[in-house]
Amino acid sequence: MGEQVAGTATQRVTLALTGASGAQYAMRLLECLVQAGVEVSFLISQAAQLVVATETDWQLPAKPQALQAYLMEQFAAQPGQIKVYGKQDWMAPVASGSGAPSSMVVCPCSTGSLSAIATGASNNLIERAADVALKERRKLILVPREAPFSTIHLEHMLKLSQMGAVILPASPGFYHKPDTVADLVDFVVARVLNQLGIEQTMLPRWGEELRAEE
Repeated sequence: MGEQVAGTATQRVTLALTGASGAQYAMRLLECLVQAGVEVSFLISQAAQLVVATETDWQLPAKPQALQAYLMEQFAAQPGQIKVYGKQDWMAPVASGSGAPSSMVVCPCSTGSLSAIATGASNNLIERAADVALKERRKLILVPREAPFSTIHLEHMLKLSQMGAVILPASPGFYHKPDTVADLVDFVVARVLNQLGIEQTMLPRWGEELRAEE
């Protein structure tokens, strides 16, 4: 019989943007993933499109094909490294356990998306991709940005955590002594990269600087 096992594949991650504040986290995360050589399946909701336009200078095209070309150029990605899928593209690999990447990040994760994912609504591709990640026991990282959290939000987060999802709020720390807003963004992005097992130098691990000074 011929060879039945392929060699080590490029790491693949699904990155979904929903309509919570914090578009800067998502765009910086996309930049870091591309720099790390990760293949990214990129999903964005209509609400997230509005948030990106409101919070940043990015002018994201609405159509998936145009958005893909735009992101490829902006981040100097390799051919095929960023693949953009529409919200109703049910034939996208991320919609099936046999084709979806091993990790998914919803950043930022709106409380509406949090609810839909917790209840398995699967009304659009973002929700379906997250549902696939849960049912296949794959890494699912949710980055909510809301304050304060209601009991409903907390119940959904608890439910998702019990199902194996990682709840990683967009709550930057200050022990790295940030000088700029970009430093605060990098704190959260670095925590996401750590969860994905991707090496990063933006944020030293706790105690590393102290050990280096000894």
